[in-house]
Amino acid sequence: MSEAEFDYVVVGAGTAGCLLANRLSADPSNRVLLIEAGGKDNYHWIHIPVGYLYCIGNPRTDWLYNTEPDPGLNSRVLRYPRGKTLGGCSSINGMIYMRGQAQGYDHWASLVGDDAWNWQNSLADFKAHENHYRLDGIKPGQGQADDAGGFSALHGSGGEWRVEKQRLRWDILDAFAKAAQQAGIPATDDFNQGSNEGVGYFEVNQKDGWRWNAAKAFLRPACVSRPNFTLWSQAQVVGLHIERQADNSLRCQGVRVRRGGQTVLVKAHKEVVLSAGSIGTPQLLQLSGLGPASLLQQHGITVLADKPGVGANLQDHLQIRTVFKVQGVKTLNTIASSLWGKAMIGLEYAMKRSGPMSMAPSQLGAFTRSDPTQIHPNIQYHVQPLSLEAFGEPLHRFNAFTASVCNLRPESRGTVQIKSNKPDDAPAIAPNYLSTEADRKVAADSLRVTRNIVAQDALAAYKPEEYKPGVQYQSDDELAKLAGDIATTIFHPVGTAKMGKADDPQAVVDAHLKVYGVAGLRVVDASIMPTITSGNTNSPTLMIAEKAARWILAGQ
Repeated sequence: MSEAEFDYVVVGAGTAGCLLANRLSADPSNRVLLIEAGGKDNYHWIHIPVGYLYCIGNPRTDWLYNTEPDPGLNSRVLRYPRGKTLGGCSSINGMIYMRGQAQGYDHWASLVGDDAWNWQNSLADFKAHENHYRLDGIKPGQGQADDAGGFSALHGSGGEWRVEKQRLRWDILDAFAKAAQQAGIPATDDFNQGSNEGVGYFEVNQKDGWRWNAAKAFLRPACVSRPNFTLWSQAQVVGLHIERQADNSLRCQGVRVRRGGQTVLVKAHKEVVLSAGSIGTPQLLQLSGLGPASLLQQHGITVLADKPGVGANLQDHLQIRTVFKVQGVKTLNTIASSLWGKAMIGLEYAMKRSGPMSMAPSQLGAFTRSDPTQIHPNIQYHVQPLSLEAFGEPLHRFNAFTASVCNLRPESRGTVQIKSNKPDDAPAIAPNYLSTEADRKVAADSLRVTRNIVAQDALAAYKPEEYKPGVQYQSDDELAKLAGDIATTIFHPVGTAKMGKADDPQAVVDAHLKVYGVAGLRVVDASIMPTITSGNTNSPTLMIAEKAARWILAGQ
């Protein structure tokens, strides 16, 4: 086994890892290694927004995970995409820029006993890397944007993470937005002010009609030009190198990396930072002897520390896809049904970088309450001018739209557990969806909210007809069972190495994301979230990395 030495070793060149590598290597005295199991992000479909259709389920860009048969989904198995390329999930995700609700971060601060995680303090970390199109050319404290409500107090300019408006609109989506307003959901042009209640078009992480992933934002050109920065792609970390010290304490001294047909021991003089995501991080911790003792013993792994929280607390957003046939309005179903239509779509993108090829998977969003007793909006809509039976299948041959609705704060908790002691074997992913009565109730109620929106006058001209699930399902029990039949993930797994106080037996990391009981090891990715954010999870992961980078550099 050959050896290499660095100051910091970052495992995973995904959303968090790319930002961390940028921040840590900005000091030329720090030797930084970033390790990515996937390849470079030079596949053209990564960069064309609609290309997520060709990246998910593709072994070049996706780990190709599946869930275990899920009782809450009537024993169905779901595809569970995770990015396997530079940029990680930011290279294959829906590109939606969403921070979540302020109350979620304030709740984190109370759970971990550290106000650094509250909304106001986290807002500064969101702004630190943000480059919002509405602030282009406007300096803080100047210009019309500040005069019109202090936009720069909530958003950043000049950072690496580009946020733009979408380069399209659809009549059917405009009508749905008006119907939502008639149903009592206010219009909004900014979901990221702390309360995301409202309906409007999502803002996206794109630049001039191209996907803007974390590799573009944080690795190129800054990192790659630094002599103290090293990137290894197609290199898989197969274990952490943890040693027991003279005082019987544990310290992570580096990682074992399989690269180019050989295994390399990489030593980290300062820290190893795990940014392998909510599936990869707990898998690697368990393979290295940190996890539930009974699970590790079952697979013949020496238990270095019994940590029941590693791989526990899995949370995800489960969406229920409703489909409505419409008349008198075009949707992508029929526009893309002919060779001529596809040619025109391609031509528009080639000439203007706009139209259906610039589309995020969902264009219109809405946040509201599943019932009036909810203190904060607790359900989110992703609305699309298209429909299909399932992801990856052909579009329907009739005009229709899809309104997917998810429970933002599910009570259900699942697990990620290794199936063997071999790094190449995918772990068992068991989300345990709809396993609580409250989650089943929100599922049923959210379908009723959808029906109420669609029944408003703004959509009447298009004669919407419920195709899926079907008006015959009405009772709570029918709708909850139906959710199990048709619901699917929005790919937001979090929480599997959660942060918490030292007296929390399920906590894996402390408030500064250091792994309890193992010096020199930190986790910085979505797995540290104690509870899931009330919205899409990619940009909150960047905020986590921004905060962690500052602590790492300060030795905190």
